[in-house]
Amino acid sequence: MPSPVGHLLAGAAVAWTADLVPGRRAFRTAPPTASWYRRAGDGLTLICAFLAAAPDLDLIVQRHRTITHSVGAVIFVALAAAAIAARQSRPIARVALMCAGAYLSHLLLDWMATDSYYPYGIQALWPFSHSWYISGWDIFRQTARLHPLAVEEIVQNFRALWVELAILGPIALIAWLVRVKALAGLPAEMPGRDHPPQ
Repeated sequence: MPSPVGHLLAGAAVAWTADLVPGRRAFRTAPPTASWYRRAGDGLTLICAFLAAAPDLDLIVQRHRTITHSVGAVIFVALAAAAIAARQSRPIARVALMCAGAYLSHLLLDWMATDSYYPYGIQALWPFSHSWYISGWDIFRQTARLHPLAVEEIVQNFRALWVELAILGPIALIAWLVRVKALAGLPAEMPGRDHPPQ
């Protein structure tokens, strides 16, 4: 399964790609003189990156790749994000889909990864099914976590990280560059609405 770094990159790429969808998105803009953090989308991009890595928090309870790696969890994230967006007067559907998409990216990466821990794959369709799913494509390498200080596992994780950076790094970079170009013409956020009153 991919490393947290790969999942974080995927989450940021999803957030930046979602900014390309037309509609109410001026709240995601910042002037060119703003900090890189603000220009990258402020806390929402950071939240999306965290959400993309969050399913692996289930390692704490030893039930890895089950409920947290499912469409049920994605639906929960979408509903929670929608509720928070509504309270903050943000575009509900945009924020909910952005957060759910970031979380879903984790499932997609794990589904396309090598898995040497039985049962193989993820319980992607929970609560509708308890079956395990894996693509068999082995695009992302297996990371090791049983003996993280062992030389063999350090080398294995380093190789896995390089594959993730080689695949996801350019995707995130392209999403960022296209996003910057697409949002350049939008005005900075205006109070209450995306457009000045007519």
